[in-house]
Amino acid sequence: MTNRQDPETAAPAAPTGSLLLGDQLCFALYAAQRAVTAAYRPLLDELGLTYPQYLVMLLLWEHGETTVKELATALHLDYGTVSPLLKRLESAGLVRRERSERDERSVLVALTGRGEMLRERAADVPQALMEATGLCGAEAERLRVELGHLADRAGKAARAR
Repeated sequence: MTNRQDPETAAPAAPTGSLLLGDQLCFALYAAQRAVTAAYRPLLDELGLTYPQYLVMLLLWEHGETTVKELATALHLDYGTVSPLLKRLESAGLVRRERSERDERSVLVALTGRGEMLRERAADVPQALMEATGLCGAEAERLRVELGHLADRAGKAARAR
C-alpha cells in the first residue's frame, strides 16, 4: 500500500536553483499580494480609501493615537512612504497630526470624529473580502499565520546580511 498525498494540497517542490518564474516563491507572493489588493479596491473605493490608507486606519482604529514612527514601524513602511499617506488622510479629514508636547521631535497621529465614524462603514470589509476570495475563516487564519512566519524568517535573513 502506498501513501498518496491529496493532489490538491500537495504541490511538487521547485527544483533547487530553478530560475523559472513559476518556481519562484517571491513571484507567487507578489502575484497574490496584487490580486488581494485588487480584490480590496472596490470595497475600499466605497470608503474613499486606498489600500495603504486602509492599513493606517486599521492601526489607528485598533490602537488609537500613535506616533508616526510607531505607525511606520507597525506597518513596515519607511517615513517617506507614511508621511504622504498621512497628509492625504489629514486632507480628507480622517486624521490629525500634531507635535507631541512631551517630545517635539515626535509627531502624534489621531483619528478625527470623521475617521472614527468611518470605522462603522469599514466593519463589513473583512467579511466581504472573505466572500469575494472564497476563503473560509480557517484557511485565512492558516495563511495569515504562515505568512507571518515567512515574514519573520525573511526579516531575520535580511538583517543577517
